[in-house]
Amino acid sequence: MRRFMALSVATMVAVLLSATSAEAGCHKHRRHHGGCADCSAPAGDCGGGACAGGAGACAGGAGACAGGAGAGCGEGAVAGGCGAAATKTVYQREYVTEMRPVTTTEYTTETRERTYTVHKRVPRTEEKSRTVTVMVPETKTKTVSHTVMKNVTETKTSEYTVQVPYTEQVEQTYTVMEPQSEEKTSTYTVKVPYTEQVEQTYTVKVPYTEEVTTTRTVSKRVPVTTMKTVQVNGGHWETQSVTVDGGVDACGCPCPPKTCCKKVWVPSCETKEVPCTTYQCVTEEVPSTHTVTKCREEQRTRTVSVTKHRDEEKTRTYTVTKMVPVTKTRTVSVTKHKSETRTREYQVTKCVPETVEKEVTYTVNVPTQKEEKYTVTVYDSVPETKTESYTVKVPHQVTKEVAVQVCKMVAVEVAVENGGCGGASAGGCGGSNGGCGGHHGGHGGCHGGCHGGCH
Repeated sequence: MRRFMALSVATMVAVLLSATSAEAGCHKHRRHHGGCADCSAPAGDCGGGACAGGAGACAGGAGACAGGAGAGCGEGAVAGGCGAAATKTVYQREYVTEMRPVTTTEYTTETRERTYTVHKRVPRTEEKSRTVTVMVPETKTKTVSHTVMKNVTETKTSEYTVQVPYTEQVEQTYTVMEPQSEEKTSTYTVKVPYTEQVEQTYTVKVPYTEEVTTTRTVSKRVPVTTMKTVQVNGGHWETQSVTVDGGVDACGCPCPPKTCCKKVWVPSCETKEVPCTTYQCVTEEVPSTHTVTKCREEQRTRTVSVTKHRDEEKTRTYTVTKMVPVTKTRTVSVTKHKSETRTREYQVTKCVPETVEKEVTYTVNVPTQKEEKYTVTVYDSVPETKTESYTVKVPHQVTKEVAVQVCKMVAVEVAVENGGCGGASAGGCGGSNGGCGGHHGGHGGCHGGCHGGCH
């Protein structure tokens, strides 16, 4: 699909370029030669006939331009007249959409099968033998000479310098701060209180009593008696006679049986009606009268003493202590040091080399050859045939109709004015620039006709 779109775009570009190049050729020769190379010139002029005639104008151009009185020039001059209005044919570009056949390549997807061989690795075990070199240790003895470093002590003397302290009395000047008192006077303002009687209005709450009747809700528990049926476990005692074995006497003879009396409780179950009292809550509204104390506001006046303050200026004297620097002299002991050279002895230990011989036992590894067996895994390559499906794109040619913009030249009649006969203007026949027989006009007509028709 992408290739088809690319071919369609390429075809349209090629058609547009061909139309543009034809028009560019006409304008190119018009710039170089002038006159008749203008494709928009009238059909009766040499240049117009040349552009419109194509190859035919090229064939008869030599005779028309050489004679200077060809049919185009002459007829144009006679038809136009001198100074009269005339018409000329102008070719204009017009773009037309045409359907052009375009051959494109399309691709169809096909599924195919192919056979390929796969080699598998199948393991198998083999036993092999090899010669191995084994290092066997062997002990040997040899005499070795080695150097030993022995310590030798030596006494040496050296001089050294020490700093010996000594005391020296030195006078020293120092500054101390001593207090100095000074009397000063300052003025300050104080607040002096005084009392003033002022009338003041205030509000008081005056209590009074009032009888109020209200209703309150009272809950009472009222007894309610109902009859309830209950099961009562009862019974009575009964005397029963029981015969027991008499046992044996002192001689071992059996005694006759005896009859004994015993009390036995005989239970019974009776149903009775029993009164049962329960309490229920009953609500009732009870009126009550009680006294309520209320307050009302009253405005009253009283005279109160108010303490106020007035400013008074007073003078006070106070003592200010300042610290004044005073220079004094004192004698102090200063410790100083002087250098002294002294001598001392010290021990120096040196290491002196000495050669010593001794026997050394050492072990040497002696190589020994021996045979050993080992197992090797060998992989054999076994071929296997497999089949797989794959997809291919099969190309085929398809012809389609494509809309193409084509540039065509359309003739249009335009009214123009003739510049006169025999003058030097562009419309005359005998002029030097625009006429057929003129130097520049003839040359432009021939070349314009040839190149315009061929290109």
